[in-house]
Amino acid sequence: MRIFRKRIPEYLITLFAIITLNFFIPRIMPGDPFTFVSSEENSVSTVYTDEEVARLKAYYGLDKPLPEQYLNYLGNTLRGDFGYSIYFNDTVLNLVGGRIVYTLPIAISSLLLSCLLGCLIGCMSAYKRSGIFDRVSYALITIFSQIPSFLIGVFFLFFLAGKLGWFPLSGAMKAFATYESGFEKLRDILYHAFLPVLTLTLAHIGEFYLLSRNSMISVLSKDYIVTARAKGLLKKRVLYVHALKNAMLPIITRLCMSLGTIFGGAVLIENVFNYPGLGTLMRQAITYRDYTLIQGIFLFFAFTVLVMNMIADIIYGKLDPRVEL
Repeated sequence: MRIFRKRIPEYLITLFAIITLNFFIPRIMPGDPFTFVSSEENSVSTVYTDEEVARLKAYYGLDKPLPEQYLNYLGNTLRGDFGYSIYFNDTVLNLVGGRIVYTLPIAISSLLLSCLLGCLIGCMSAYKRSGIFDRVSYALITIFSQIPSFLIGVFFLFFLAGKLGWFPLSGAMKAFATYESGFEKLRDILYHAFLPVLTLTLAHIGEFYLLSRNSMISVLSKDYIVTARAKGLLKKRVLYVHALKNAMLPIITRLCMSLGTIFGGAVLIENVFNYPGLGTLMRQAITYRDYTLIQGIFLFFAFTVLVMNMIADIIYGKLDPRVEL
């Protein structure tokens, strides 16, 4: 915990920088929430007159000088008030909370699956280094790692969902469906979430595979592993008990720090499959220049990444006492 306490000022400075950038970045975009929806180039039904735009800007405080807007935003954020969505006419907390129930499960599931599969294949690849299994798995996973996640998603969407019809094309549940039981509803949710989870898992399995493979290659060369083999212990016990236990430190750290990357991938994948999570909500917020909603979504992602980095520091300190020095 000593290293965590030492880094608290760094976390606070990072959080302040995130909040500041979170305020200014949406305002760099051309237009504003009212002039944008009033433009004839957009297919939005609401059209405001100049007088209505001026009145709404005054109501939402967008007519004030930028420094004053920033101070108001900073004070409201520190009080836990994340504002009211201009376009959706609801609080940011309600909107984010209603969508996170879709994004979080697919992000966590794909993260755990990619970690589990990547570590298992990486361990076997390291144990059979330079063999056929190692060469084939290394080549295939490396190729998948270089393909953008949204391209993998588009392929699955066109082939598995569109051509073969094995999976739905969009949504998180069947529209207007009535369920006889909670299990039937859960099955429909899992059915719709399968392709997004599969896409994210394949897109991120490579980082855990390469990390576990390299870490295991280093550990398998140690003297205590040679001794364990000489004692005639089963291969699985040597690999998954003695070797993997000592190779887990960088893997656990990477697991905690990869949640932000998974969220970034989920934003793209949700838009590919029209999945009603934070990714599609972010696209809508950016399209309509909904400043408060953009700020709320970005702040949630950034804060989650920061918290996971803090957890990684704590775990690292617990597993490796040398970092306390």
